[in-house]
Amino acid sequence: MTPIASSGAAPGVGCSTGAVFSALGSAALVVGIAATAHGLQRQAGGGRTLAFALLGGALLGLVLQRSRFCFYCHARDWFDGGDPRGLLAILLALAVGAVGTTVVLGSWVAAPAPGLLPPDMHIGPVSVALVAAGLAFGVGMVVSGSCISAHWYRLAEGSAVAPFALLGTALGFLLGFRTWNTLYSRVIAEAPVVWLPAHLGYGGALALQLAVLGGAAALLWRGHARRQAGAPAVSPAGPAVRPLGAVWQGLWTGRWPYWTGGLAVGLIAAFVIVRMRPLGVTATLGGAARALGTEWGWVPVRLEGLDSLGGCATTPQAQWLTPNALLLAGLVAGAFVGALAGRQFSPRWPSVRDAARGLGGGVLLGWGAMTGLGCTIGTLLSGSIAGALSGWVFGASVLAAVGLGVRVQVALRARG
Repeated sequence: MTPIASSGAAPGVGCSTGAVFSALGSAALVVGIAATAHGLQRQAGGGRTLAFALLGGALLGLVLQRSRFCFYCHARDWFDGGDPRGLLAILLALAVGAVGTTVVLGSWVAAPAPGLLPPDMHIGPVSVALVAAGLAFGVGMVVSGSCISAHWYRLAEGSAVAPFALLGTALGFLLGFRTWNTLYSRVIAEAPVVWLPAHLGYGGALALQLAVLGGAAALLWRGHARRQAGAPAVSPAGPAVRPLGAVWQGLWTGRWPYWTGGLAVGLIAAFVIVRMRPLGVTATLGGAARALGTEWGWVPVRLEGLDSLGGCATTPQAQWLTPNALLLAGLVAGAFVGALAGRQFSPRWPSVRDAARGLGGGVLLGWGAMTGLGCTIGTLLSGSIAGALSGWVFGASVLAAVGLGVRVQVALRARG
């Protein structure tokens, strides 16, 4: 994986000054997040949920930024370089999230049965349109260089591509709204909505999902072990027990181990449903695009069946202060804390190529997320861990598109 450019300074006083500035800036931002959450909590009518969303988003943003948790980057590392650690982290997130979500859902729907779905879960219809959405989303990741959640946290690092990718995503949502009624009437309306616990029970569904995840992890690890078989052994260096100061410093230099990102993302995804809707990073952006598109006459006033389906809801809200909006605000703020503390905030002026990559890939991301009722967070992660077959189908489609896209990129590089 390509390392992030540091905002480094010259040795000596400059370096020390930069480190102090980064530490003070990140500390001030943490205080600001906490103060804002405290103020939100005091609001009547849902203030605690808003505060929870902000703090949960901040924690998620910090984890994503420090562990470099990105669905595209992790898949690319495997397809391009044979490094399975990122994909193993995703599998760990799905496994941990599935266990936690099953425990929570068991208290909501004691006896799952066909036709009965848990409230607000991202369980969508399985159709050809879902496969097309996953393929488009995967190609969009290859073109733009990230998934949507990674573009959000890379805003906090000064990414030159992320702003254009998010703008392109909004345009892709508009395109998705334009094509929705046709797709709905032809393939989505009669498509099955499959919740695995309704057919296998909680135990059977969880066992099946963990078996699939465990099998995939074993295949990845076996392939990695074969590649490493001829490599010379590396003996560990340094003391067995690191000083506390070194441990603290290690949190803000380099990147966190892959497994910490997977474990934390899985726990967060399972925990948030206790207080709010499942994790998703497209509802606010999609809702804003839908509201503007409807007002300007670009989006049909009636979108058949859309608001009745499980996924990242794009129903325009009467106010901007919603849990999903604050989750996103917290995500960017938390990522900014990590970027400042790790001295990884390095903005640069975008090039024409940056803009083209972002806009082009973003349109595909947006269309795929709108048609698939979510992205790699909302549909793949939140859907799969809830036992939705739609999450697994979307994820497989995304992975197939990324694998093909990376191979095309490798072939083009080989040609010079």
